[in-house]
Amino acid sequence: MLGAIGLLWLVLSFTFLLVRLAPGDPAALLLPPTASAAEAARLRAELGLDQPLAVQYARWAGAVVRGDLGESLAQHRPVTALLAEAAPVSLFLGGSSLVLTFVLGTAVGMAQAARRGRVLDRALTVVTTALYAAPSFWLALGLVAVFTYGAATWGFPAALRLPAFGMRDPASAGGAWPSLPDLLRHAVLPVTVLTAVGASGIARYARSATLDVTGAEFVRAARAKGVGTGRLYARHVLPNAATPLLVLLALSLPGVIAGSVFVESVFAWPGMGRLMLTAILQRDYPVILGVTVVYAALVIGANLAADLLLPLLDPRRRR
Repeated sequence: MLGAIGLLWLVLSFTFLLVRLAPGDPAALLLPPTASAAEAARLRAELGLDQPLAVQYARWAGAVVRGDLGESLAQHRPVTALLAEAAPVSLFLGGSSLVLTFVLGTAVGMAQAARRGRVLDRALTVVTTALYAAPSFWLALGLVAVFTYGAATWGFPAALRLPAFGMRDPASAGGAWPSLPDLLRHAVLPVTVLTAVGASGIARYARSATLDVTGAEFVRAARAKGVGTGRLYARHVLPNAATPLLVLLALSLPGVIAGSVFVESVFAWPGMGRLMLTAILQRDYPVILGVTVVYAALVIGANLAADLLLPLLDPRRRR
């Protein structure tokens, strides 16, 4: 726990330093082009940017310890309020894709392991490697080109014409439940991109973990006793291969959420990823650091959870 807290503070401190040293002046971006140097200096003083870097760091660190992430320079709203609005969007995308990632990735990996060296195994290896290596924003733009613009041009059925931008149509019915179908329809493309990339990586781990278990003596003994393939994988292989996969699940959670940065930008979903990119372009230091707090806490917390979870799942590691 102490190591995790120290690492979190180290990440935040380096981020604070790098953001301050990066080119760009927030005051220049907030003022009109016709503003004078005196007006820029006055705004910098109001924002506290005229203070030495050590003084700025001390004031920021003290506020963070008190739970105050500051106020957005561009939107003049508390950073916590902006995060409270954006976090559910990223959690919805990340959580949905994470479940699908592990269900599909584990199924594909086990199918490859069951047919090791055959045509299906080789074909799935090529497909998963290509998807895992492809940039997420490139896949997102490709899906938009096919299922949005291409579907309208080529006369696809209405069910296959998927919206490209936003979370819902402006003319959709109000309320949570009436607008749910429209929300799910808008989520198809971004969730598909995140799931395709994530499941491709999980499939490689699932294949290796399954092959390790299928080579064990107890599996060969069960097979020699006449246990069917379905029961063999359900009762013997999957429970023993689940330990590394569950640890990988804990480590993949922050990656899926943070990996939605470009996906949210391409599909115009108002999540933390889009909030982060907008803040970087505007040199909005408090928002950048506020999102970094969330991302860093997720990554470090997930690693800590995996360290604590592994001995509980595998009794051999308790020694």
